[in-house]
Amino acid sequence: MTENNKIKPSFFMAILPIILTLAILGIQLFYYGDFTPHIPLAIGIAITATLGWFRGYRWDDMEKGVMHVIRVGLPSIAILMTVGMIVGVWIASGTVPALIYYGLNILNPEIFLAAAMVLCAVVSVSLGTSWGTTGTVGLALMGIGSGFDVPMYWTAGAVVSGAFFGDKVSPLSDTTNLAPAVTGVNLFDHIRNMLPTTVPAMFIALVIYIFVGFNLIGSNEVDFSKIEAITNGLDSNFNLSLFVLLPPLLVIVLALKRMPALPSLFAGVAAGALLAIFVQGASVHEIFNFMQSGYKIDTGVSEIDGLLNRGGVQSMTWVITLVIIALGFGGALERTKCLETIIAKILGSVKSFFGLQASATGAAVATNLVAGDPYLSIALPGRMFAPAYVKQGYSKLNLSRAVEEGGTLISPLIPWNAGGAFVITALGLGISDGNIENLLYIPLAFACWLSPLIGLTYAALGRFSPKMSSEELAQYQREEEDSTSEQKVEIKTGTAVTA
Repeated sequence: MTENNKIKPSFFMAILPIILTLAILGIQLFYYGDFTPHIPLAIGIAITATLGWFRGYRWDDMEKGVMHVIRVGLPSIAILMTVGMIVGVWIASGTVPALIYYGLNILNPEIFLAAAMVLCAVVSVSLGTSWGTTGTVGLALMGIGSGFDVPMYWTAGAVVSGAFFGDKVSPLSDTTNLAPAVTGVNLFDHIRNMLPTTVPAMFIALVIYIFVGFNLIGSNEVDFSKIEAITNGLDSNFNLSLFVLLPPLLVIVLALKRMPALPSLFAGVAAGALLAIFVQGASVHEIFNFMQSGYKIDTGVSEIDGLLNRGGVQSMTWVITLVIIALGFGGALERTKCLETIIAKILGSVKSFFGLQASATGAAVATNLVAGDPYLSIALPGRMFAPAYVKQGYSKLNLSRAVEEGGTLISPLIPWNAGGAFVITALGLGISDGNIENLLYIPLAFACWLSPLIGLTYAALGRFSPKMSSEELAQYQREEEDSTSEQKVEIKTGTAVTA
């Protein structure tokens, strides 16, 4: 069928596949207690495609939409695979064991959570990748927390708060570049406009972690025999020195030189492999196995074995398959115009700037919940809401901040989202094994959910909500004119492609 013969869904028909999919997902997660959302999301694709077929779409057309969005997510899948290799190799090289060893000797339980957040924030800003930070430094911090008898969910909350801070304000981050790109604003103007929400959120989180450290965690009796067993076990199984910390230092230097994320991370893999061979005595074949299947060790200390037996590309297959299916679901919803209809409905009822800002943030959060992908949660609302900001006379910097906060920061708090699934897998939270208690990391990642709330408070009070400048308005008008001209040329030459 042609585009004109396809029936645009009503609001009910647009939201129906989402409701049905979430219902199936809820049965899987909460009734059966099985934290594997893959099949419910795959069924969601089938539901969306079936309803689309009744409205005039054919599978070939919907398949193009599904595959298009999956292709958009391939860079993140490549990063996931590389991080899996990094984890396996950096354990074998002694990098992760050294971070745990020195951390247990330098830090103390009272300041541990606050230090974990700050360390992850610094590394994440430097690398521009929350996933890379979580899978390496975050993993080491989980080991230090275990030595201090800090509950896993508290450590994970601090790691996520710090790691995803960098993905929000680092000019090296892909999502930080994506948000201004889709909304049409300057990158560094976008970063500056993020600071009024980011800084207070991080400060509040820091105060909470310090309070918890001194009043709850610090009040517990530390089992020094356990810490001694861990440090002795690490020291006897690895050649530990500051030299083995070179791989993360190399990645940070490359990131600061604005090297792309993927080559920088793979350079870290190569550096770790060389150290594992020449410092730890591993063979080349063992290195290949560490990259593929993860590191394996039996020290006799359960805390060490439970922490270090991980990594490799295969450890990421659960996350990668979830990302692919979630992207496919989002692509099906986008191609059949379900998401467009829902956002148009929301925009039709928005009258105030606060309502507009809340709708943009909420749309990013909802896309994260439904489509399971932080990139789509930024790109889709970023495209759809831009004209509404211009109409109300507000700068699109407000929009770029809204979609970044609802997209990047909420992503790790949703277990079936790409970000949440990665956090759970990389930090060994064991949600798929039924350890529901570890989901407590979600409310304890204070900086992630405080930042959007602070942004909405500013919108309600009219603070840090810039109006559209004459230069920005003129640029928007030029872009609209250029877009209209391109569409006329495409129609005239018969090359127009409908989505």
